[in-house]
Amino acid sequence: MGMTMTQKILAAHAGLSEVRAGQLIEADLDLVLGNDITTPVAINEIKKLDKQSVFDKDKIALVMDHFIPNKDIKSAENCKCCREFACQHEITNYFDVGEMGIEHALLPEKGLVVAGDAVIGADSHTCTYGALGAFSTGVGSTDMAAGMATGKAWFKVPSAIKFILTGSLPKWVSGKDVILHIIGLIGVDGALYRSMEFTGDGIASLSMDDRFTICNMAIEAGGKNGIFPVDEKTVEYMKEHGKRPFKVFEADEDAEYDEVYTIDLSALKSTVSFPHLPENTKTIDETGDIAIDQVVIGSCTNGRIEDMRTAAEILKGRKVAKGIRCIVIPATQAIYLQSMREGLLETFIEAGAVVSTPTCGPCLGGYMGILAAGERCVSTTNRNFVGRMGHVDSEIYLASPAVAAASAVTGKISGPADLGL
Repeated sequence: MGMTMTQKILAAHAGLSEVRAGQLIEADLDLVLGNDITTPVAINEIKKLDKQSVFDKDKIALVMDHFIPNKDIKSAENCKCCREFACQHEITNYFDVGEMGIEHALLPEKGLVVAGDAVIGADSHTCTYGALGAFSTGVGSTDMAAGMATGKAWFKVPSAIKFILTGSLPKWVSGKDVILHIIGLIGVDGALYRSMEFTGDGIASLSMDDRFTICNMAIEAGGKNGIFPVDEKTVEYMKEHGKRPFKVFEADEDAEYDEVYTIDLSALKSTVSFPHLPENTKTIDETGDIAIDQVVIGSCTNGRIEDMRTAAEILKGRKVAKGIRCIVIPATQAIYLQSMREGLLETFIEAGAVVSTPTCGPCLGGYMGILAAGERCVSTTNRNFVGRMGHVDSEIYLASPAVAAASAVTGKISGPADLGL
């Protein structure tokens, strides 16, 4: 029996000719990632080892992004811990205020991940890099510590689900709607510890930003990882953003999949995930009349340049509804700068929104947009669990940048069509 794309990458990194679902392997790593929340825990674990060095200072990335710029004393101490560790071990890829960004937007932008890589990160949305044809998955801080020290990690080889994408997306429908539709279809545990492998002629119509968004939320379906095949768009992106050599792995024709789903992209509509699970989805024409208090456009899911452009196109010449707080967060300094050069930031501010330096902030209820009891937020982030963005009695509605921007204008959950677009 043949292997899936993920299985081939894992076999190569384990030095094996083949692997099978359920097999335990030890694989070499191309990159180990941590942030300002998870890295201090990993550092404390490394301090317990006899050998307290890192395996390769060039293959570790520490990104200060969750509570950056520091929101309080504890977050400042966490970053100081990371900063001192990075200095001590001469970590090449340490990103702090002024050059940081939200980690899962920043690393591809910096060319630190390429096709064929095996990557672990002490953050659950590390699965984002599957958009580049890499195997990437989230781990705990203890596994991150072991990875930093040894350059290796243990894995149980996942089985896979195939998603055949056909057609192309309608105007205002994006990768966020694709993944919300899939999560609504299979549930938050529908891909539990399985690889979500995307294929089909519809992939050619998806931008890299769409693919990053789709893979980013694979974990919200319980997936071990999400992964796209490498095509011309992937190669162009990698060449534009870095110089590392890459290796293309393709699934065998006789690869085994637990399930196969075919999705016609042209039939999809803007989709909203209602509280309090990502699987609780409704299309925009099913949402009803739901008043909101806040809109957040950003995060590792939807803070990229296409997201900024989409939101600005809708907000151009319009105003955020009175009483609505609209917070826009470009995911990296480069995206922030590009947005400024294109006049997008001016559009946001003239509309009555605020623009923040890159940060995860509101996504995890950290800061820059905490919700009070009874408040509702339309957010382009990836989770809407109870209390995720603030008070346990608040509500989060996950949506695309198009829906978020339209909702900011109307003051209720809305799609671009509600604005005549």
